[in-house]
Amino acid sequence: MPCNLSAGRNEVCKESIGGLKGVYFINYTTSSFTKNASGQVTALPAATTAYYYELKGTSAYTETVNSSRENGTTFFSQELVLNLKKLTNEMTTQLKLMAYGRPQIIVWTNNGDALLVGEQEGADLTAGSIQTGAGLGDLYGYSVTMTGQEQLPAAFISGSTTGSAFASISQPTIVYGSEA
Repeated sequence: MPCNLSAGRNEVCKESIGGLKGVYFINYTTSSFTKNASGQVTALPAATTAYYYELKGTSAYTETVNSSRENGTTFFSQELVLNLKKLTNEMTTQLKLMAYGRPQIIVWTNNGDALLVGEQEGADLTAGSIQTGAGLGDLYGYSVTMTGQEQLPAAFISGSTTGSAFASISQPTIVYGSEA
């Protein structure tokens, strides 16, 4: 039966840290991401351009398993919450484009892992705010929630490290932002 467990798991060392280094937005493509036998992404579609957002602070990624015995279904909800500092006209324009589209997203963690969110269906901007805050220490920027629903959990990018999300695969064309 294909749903039987195939491996155990030992207690792991306490050497991991939470948080995100950054995210790479890819305009939605129906082209395939190449994977190895264990399901890791080993190649991006040809001529991929990725838009990098550097993160510091309270941005987070959560994946939830949704399984129903009654309906015989399982899917994975992927939620990325981004808190982006400083309001700019350029970022407000990009926020609008995120809301109109359904990008695929590579989430790069502080541990050096990279995960592909929205691989088949893309990720939708399901909540967001543009805020000035009330007090001097409040967020003056954007809070954005991107949500994906997929048949499979987010795939790991093969060989990613803390130095590069694409250490072992062909790097896409990366567009870096500005502070303005």
